[in-house]
Amino acid sequence: MGDLIDEWATQVAEAELSSALPRRWAHTQGVAERAAEVSQVLGRDFGLLIASATLHDVGYAPRLAATGFHPLDGARFLRDEHGADERLVRLVANHTFALLEAEERGLREELASEFPLLEEPLLVDALVYCDMTTTPDGGRTTAEERVAEILGRYGDDSVVGRFIRRAAPEIFGAVGRVEAALAAQPR
Repeated sequence: MGDLIDEWATQVAEAELSSALPRRWAHTQGVAERAAEVSQVLGRDFGLLIASATLHDVGYAPRLAATGFHPLDGARFLRDEHGADERLVRLVANHTFALLEAEERGLREELASEFPLLEEPLLVDALVYCDMTTTPDGGRTTAEERVAEILGRYGDDSVVGRFIRRAAPEIFGAVGRVEAALAAQPR
């Protein structure tokens, strides 16, 4: 995967998000920028990281929101309307510990059976890192600030608030592992 899938991913995400959800599109562009910056730790999977970063929130698009759970809606759209690569679809479906939020929404079995977790820890962690170090407007942030921002936006007792509190230790762990992998790269 390389430039062609990146271009396709950008076209799909822009078509679905830029007009309908401009702030979500700004976040998406920032997440894709982070992916380009950390892609060297992934070797041949750098294109897959960039594509999944670009498409991770496509399920927020109003026309795609069948269940209202964006990882599941986005993955189904990519699989059913685009016949996208299975690894890409599974990354989108499970990004940023989506199984924990699926559990809060009563969709865990549906997500897990339809889109099994990808057993590629560094790739999965890298997508978490990119998502959770990018603000809603596409800027840089720390994972701690991002979790606090999400809690502030949704509230502690919301589905998303409960999920993000449960996921926070996992998020911080993933971000730490990617930061360690980046630090180990030759300069």
